[in-house]
Amino acid sequence: MSTVRGARERARIEVTAAIKDEARRRLAAEGAAKLSLRAVARELGMVSSALYRYFPSRDELLTALIIDAYDSLGAAAEEADSRALAAGAAPRDRWIAACEAVRAWALAHPHEYALVYGSPVPGYSAPADTIGPASRVGNVLIGVVRAAYEGRGLALPPLPPVLGPEAARMAADFAEDLPPAAVAALVAAWAQLAGLVSFELFGQFQGVVEERAAFFTHAAGQLAHGVGLPAV
Repeated sequence: MSTVRGARERARIEVTAAIKDEARRRLAAEGAAKLSLRAVARELGMVSSALYRYFPSRDELLTALIIDAYDSLGAAAEEADSRALAAGAAPRDRWIAACEAVRAWALAHPHEYALVYGSPVPGYSAPADTIGPASRVGNVLIGVVRAAYEGRGLALPPLPPVLGPEAARMAADFAEDLPPAAVAALVAAWAQLAGLVSFELFGQFQGVVEERAAFFTHAAGQLAHGVGLPAV
């Protein structure tokens, strides 16, 4: 009986992967807003009722794709930081390595990046189980800043008084062991990192930035400075 159960589980894993692969192809061709379970089933030679046993709704399929994308992106940033740390890199260089990994992943997976950082999908609201995967890149950046804070310290300008309560709230939510000014700077840097990648990926740098890899590395270094990381 266990052999039969194992075969069924393997078959389910394979069909689930095939459904998600086809859904990604349709994302690339038509965009997330036009994703249809019926169209995915048709391309796979399945009846719609069979596909619904794997993903009961379009939103559940979208959620699975979003979680996969965030996990893949987060793993890329984590692996880059781990390699830099193993090589003895300073926090600033670890930060740049993680940022470059985000850019490289986005360039290699443009449609998946657009799914998680592009325009919202009409009618879709991401559930709470996307939050953990979505936080992985941010957690890498927090970890780098934490290492610097616990080592040589951070060089941060003071926050305007009006932002003090907001920065304290963000610190309590995201990294209570870091100064509120550092957490506010991290949130800003995370948003700017996404903006840099999105501008390149979606064509806003066309005719503006030619040496894009070098430009990005420099900009990532400026973000490192903005969160208080020492230059060396």
